[in-house]
Amino acid sequence: MGTGSLGAKAHGLASIKEILKSKIAPSFEPIIKFDIPRLTVIATDFFDLFMEQNNLFEIICAELDDVQIALAFQRAELPGQLIDDLRVFIAQVRYPLAIRSSSLLEDSMHEPFAGVYATKMIPNNQPDPEDRLRKLAGAIKFIYASTYFKKAKDYLRATKHSCKDEKMAVIIQEMAGTCRNNRFYPHISGVARSFNFYPMGLSLPENGVVDLALGLGKIIVDNGLSWSFSPAYPHTNPPYNSLRDLLKQTQNDFWAIDMSESGEFRPVDETEYLKKYALAEAEKDGTMTFIASTFKAEDERISMGISEPGPRILDFAPILKADLIPLANLLKDSLRICEEALHTMVEIEFAVNLSDDPGKPHEFAFLQMRPLVLGSELQEIEIENVDLQNALCVSNKALGNGFIRNVYDLVYVRKEQFDRARTIKIAEELGNINAMLKQQKRPYLLIGPRRWGSADPWLGIPVKWAQISAARCIIETGFEDMQVDPSQGSHFFQNIMSFGIGYFTIDLHMKTKDDLDTSWLNLQPAETETEYLRHIAFKDPLHIALNGRKNLGVVMKPSQQ
Repeated sequence: MGTGSLGAKAHGLASIKEILKSKIAPSFEPIIKFDIPRLTVIATDFFDLFMEQNNLFEIICAELDDVQIALAFQRAELPGQLIDDLRVFIAQVRYPLAIRSSSLLEDSMHEPFAGVYATKMIPNNQPDPEDRLRKLAGAIKFIYASTYFKKAKDYLRATKHSCKDEKMAVIIQEMAGTCRNNRFYPHISGVARSFNFYPMGLSLPENGVVDLALGLGKIIVDNGLSWSFSPAYPHTNPPYNSLRDLLKQTQNDFWAIDMSESGEFRPVDETEYLKKYALAEAEKDGTMTFIASTFKAEDERISMGISEPGPRILDFAPILKADLIPLANLLKDSLRICEEALHTMVEIEFAVNLSDDPGKPHEFAFLQMRPLVLGSELQEIEIENVDLQNALCVSNKALGNGFIRNVYDLVYVRKEQFDRARTIKIAEELGNINAMLKQQKRPYLLIGPRRWGSADPWLGIPVKWAQISAARCIIETGFEDMQVDPSQGSHFFQNIMSFGIGYFTIDLHMKTKDDLDTSWLNLQPAETETEYLRHIAFKDPLHIALNGRKNLGVVMKPSQQ
């Protein structure tokens, strides 16, 4: 619809569709039906017209919060020609829709704006087509408004762009999934990356990594609990200390579209039509049969499937270990072909619907593709010969490559004060310190327990980008009472990587060579101290070095401390 640009995301899907269907689909038929769900794109000329006709450029230049901006956009009118086109479209479409951003800058090669703009999913099941049209129009206006939300403005500033550089196209795409008990969702959502920042066991960084979850993929991109594996070694479990520990670190709820029309009207809320459910609801829906296992407490073992009573573990064992469908091979082929098409490492998002009928194929829906930003990680930096006697931190799971210089400040979470129930408060305190350091143009090293940027405050500190934007390097420590995978796969984490921020992961309570001298930190005088944080300002800079090929990172203490 329209004559302007399709935006980077839609253009990427259009360019890869025929290649994927010709090179992948024949190899996996009739077991799996491979496709990109049907979509239409509202081009950027309608965005320009919408902004001009409603005088919205004045609104975005004012000091308004996200809700005020969203409300102003909701009150505005879409161009008449666009409304006419949408009316024709919606009269023919009755399935749930994902309304996605596709901006000019989004998913570009060196600055992927992963998760910066909104996506809104709508049931589209109202009997009256005019009612469905109003819901669709509201979702489009919400995507337009997200171009100017605080997160987007912060990101634009960080990438040296202005709001005028950005234009928004909108993708309207058929949702992958089925409706069960007024819940619409796929059996599996996933994110696959062709480079693994944290390879485990026999896997190599080039083997890639996949995160799987039941239901909508929001739980993955928000850095919640999901199941990670290397497509080269799909039978291998992620690291864990015990079976009970494994039970703690697997998914325990899921997202779906609420099709009941019973929810509160929230047009300025991205999750207006979404709802989070307990796994017990999925078991009632019959969607866990082929993706879960059962923990047998009486003999401390895991039984594949859910035929026996007991706590469920979403380990996708029937697919990954019993080879119900060749998902790992399909993902390996998809990543390889996308890499060849983009001439760089990639990330893809997908969904899978499993068929209950042996005569019908399972469905693989290819949803998005974007480049992975690795910067100079593949260059060799020699740091093994550094004298570690004066090291503040040593990590064997470090991401980044090269030397990070001119960092005189350090902010860390006080271990003795840390409380999982207070992580939102910790994020607020950090945001205040970050704002002060950013204003004074003082980059800093940040240290605290994982996962940073998690949507689940019990898994780490749920910071937003604006709350850590002045950090040049982040050290993510583990919990002593539970094993949580490192922050990988979320939009937050992808954006950290695109800015070239060094990222260390250390596990002090496990048998590794990682080290962090917290005793020395506690002896240093603090410039700022809050209930949960300490900020230290050194006279000389910290020396930070990373070897991306070997995942080795070292932070040396300042020479005068």
